[in-house]
Amino acid sequence: MIGIIIALISGAFMSIQGVFNTGVTKGTSLWVSTCWVQFSALVVCLITWFIKDKESFTTLMRVDNKYMLLGGVIGALITVTVIESMDSLGPAKAAMLIVISQLIVAYLIELFGIFGVEKQPFEWRKVFGMIIAIVGVVLFKWE
Repeated sequence: MIGIIIALISGAFMSIQGVFNTGVTKGTSLWVSTCWVQFSALVVCLITWFIKDKESFTTLMRVDNKYMLLGGVIGALITVTVIESMDSLGPAKAAMLIVISQLIVAYLIELFGIFGVEKQPFEWRKVFGMIIAIVGVVLFKWE
């Protein structure tokens, strides 16, 4: 149950952040906004690390698959693409398409066991669920 609550909170934060970032971009530029987002996240993480953790950053060298260290690069790309999509589509349409994309990619990662994730069997009900989500977006967007 706690995982469901945390996931719902995460989704809410993502939508709110996308709106905030898009607003900052309107007053600055895409790259100034993205730099601010990443810089402010770094500051919060460093403060939290200093208070709660203090694990040495050299432990990053123990990560088996070094490509996993590209999460920050992907985070910057996420920031840019969310800003651009919310600016052109609006928050609701952008968020729906983002969530559907996340769902499809996450299912493919599980299905094929990519990035060290445990491989899961194919299930038609999951495919039908994704199709229903896509139909929902089409209905939502239909004018």
